Amino acid sequence: MGAARRGPGSIVLFRSPEVGVAAGGGGFSLSRYGELFRQRSFPSLLTAGALQLAAPSGILVVLVYTVAFAYPADVRTNYAALALAFLGLASTLPTLASMFFSGALADRHDRGHLMRTVNLLSILATAAIAADLVYGPTTHVALPGPPGFYLPLWVLLVYPAWALITVSSALFRPAFNTSIPRIVEPKDLGPANGAIYAIAAVASAVTTLLVGVLLSVGPAVYALGIPFVLYFATQAALTLVDADLRVIRRTAPKSVLAEARDGFAYLGHRRELLEITIASLVVNFLSAVALVELGLYIEGWLGLTNGIWYGAMVAVLTAGTATGFILASQFRFEHRAGRVLITLILLMGLALLAFGLVRTIWLALPIAFLYGLMPGMITTVFLSTIQATVPDEMMGRVFSADELGSYALVPLGQFAGGLLLLALGIQGMYLTAGGAIALFGVLMLVTFGSLRRLGYVPKRPPDAPAPATS
Repeated sequence: MGAARRGPGSIVLFRSPEVGVAAGGGGFSLSRYGELFRQRSFPSLLTAGALQLAAPSGILVVLVYTVAFAYPADVRTNYAALALAFLGLASTLPTLASMFFSGALADRHDRGHLMRTVNLLSILATAAIAADLVYGPTTHVALPGPPGFYLPLWVLLVYPAWALITVSSALFRPAFNTSIPRIVEPKDLGPANGAIYAIAAVASAVTTLLVGVLLSVGPAVYALGIPFVLYFATQAALTLVDADLRVIRRTAPKSVLAEARDGFAYLGHRRELLEITIASLVVNFLSAVALVELGLYIEGWLGLTNGIWYGAMVAVLTAGTATGFILASQFRFEHRAGRVLITLILLMGLALLAFGLVRTIWLALPIAFLYGLMPGMITTVFLSTIQATVPDEMMGRVFSADELGSYALVPLGQFAGGLLLLALGIQGMYLTAGGAIALFGVLMLVTFGSLRRLGYVPKRPPDAPAPATS
């Protein structure tokens, strides 16, 4: 098929092989990363993004630990379970709401200023949680639930602070992701996204580990010092980003609500991007069904009761995802991005299904690594494709619209996981969820024609600003 140009990026819906030649060959090349890190401001932007993305994981570990142990042992299981559910709702609902307009903000304000502002909100919210842990009131608030259920008032005060942190992260992401193509050349988008998110995954894993160590040796507020330092380092790195991150607008600004609606309308008009969002919605729902019960899989299916095995499984999943971020860019996916996404979703389903076919941790761990590769590679391909094919003034809204659409059913998937476990057992749940993802991948291959033809030529349009190099 012929090429169709949309906005400042060039998107190619094609069948011919010539674009593949133009996109270059594969193969791992350290020189590509050397060239990337020589581009001015990229190291600073990478540092800011990776640390900002990693910090909330450390805070969540602290909150889960402190809330769980806020109750006496005789009522801890029932009361803490409900208190932790409220903690999840306190973040999920405001985050989903903020996703609606986060892209509109990124498309109307200087993205550098926006990132610094919302990161400052994260610093203030983290400080508020620290103050609450040290000075928070110890009185109780009775609430409906199990007989005698209550929330310590300091736990109740944690909820809005945690909500502010998750909302700040949701506002940060579109501004950050839309800044990457203003820093690096289009041909470097794959390696840039891969490096950023791989380092973010490693930083998140290290943060979680260090926070866990500090929780075991001292007061919980000490452990909060790690994410606090990460946020401060983010703020410092953002001040070192020497690039013009103002939005390139060709249309007059509207209200935030109207611009947010425009983002969803744009996504609806770009059938290939809409198909990506639909795919993400289905795959994230089915993944949530299975992964929410990972602890029971290890204990009930593999027969392992030592907590070290759960930690090992999570660590291997994280390592796989980090590897996937880097690995995707080595395949020169640009000219066949849609087919790569479909293939990865199919493989992701097969890996999840494989969990239900093995009964030993020594097979489950390599499967976990292979499974983790897929979301890492999918993220790199997706981000790079959006950055290369969506107009600058619309990019933030496309990211936020896709994010809202992709994750809207995750809470329902987590709830459905428990029901499916009761109905089918652990093995049946993994076989069903994994098999459904694999079948959906086949369905995408047959019916998602626009996505199947999606690709792009990694070249900077003539009217786009050139990234500054040192």
